[in-house]
Amino acid sequence: MAMFRSASSVVLRTFTPQSSLVITRSLATGSMASKFYSFTIDKPKGEKLALKDLQGKVVLVVNVASKCGLTPQYKGLQSLYDKYHDKGLEILGFPCNQFGGQEPGTDAEIAEFCDLNYKVSFPLMKKVDVNGENAHELYKWLKHEKPGLLSIEAIKWNFEKFLIDQNGNIVHRYAPTTGPDSIESEIAKLLDSSKL
Repeated sequence: MAMFRSASSVVLRTFTPQSSLVITRSLATGSMASKFYSFTIDKPKGEKLALKDLQGKVVLVVNVASKCGLTPQYKGLQSLYDKYHDKGLEILGFPCNQFGGQEPGTDAEIAEFCDLNYKVSFPLMKKVDVNGENAHELYKWLKHEKPGLLSIEAIKWNFEKFLIDQNGNIVHRYAPTTGPDSIESEIAKLLDSSKL
């Protein structure tokens, strides 16, 4: 097996007497990758999360709410986090009160609710808007790069999900009703691909 490096990829070449197999693994895939990693996110207690620190990880970005019919998805998200965090998965929860006023609490109240009811240990960010003029810059970018059904960019409801690969590319955008268990196989596949 031979390895060749360039600024943007690693190429692994495996030769056999009958054929050769070329596997290309991207390290940085143009503007999408660099753009995702350019954002810095506010956490509830005044701390910051630089997304560049998540390079090489699979990231699931979810807008969450505490008083929604879909709130029990917290359990499935925590289950994914427990199972895959040590293997390279990060989940980022973004509380948002734009859908039926279903996230009215303060950041501290949201964190307490999530801990008491679902034992959430994945990071919850400072409450944000995901639609409209005041939407967080990360969400503006996510929606533009990966529009939903019928090319509609707006987030439809609580618990819409964006799956980001290890290079900062948006792999999938999932509807709010798509449960965490339904996307586990895709997450596992991405994590396995990093072992090639």
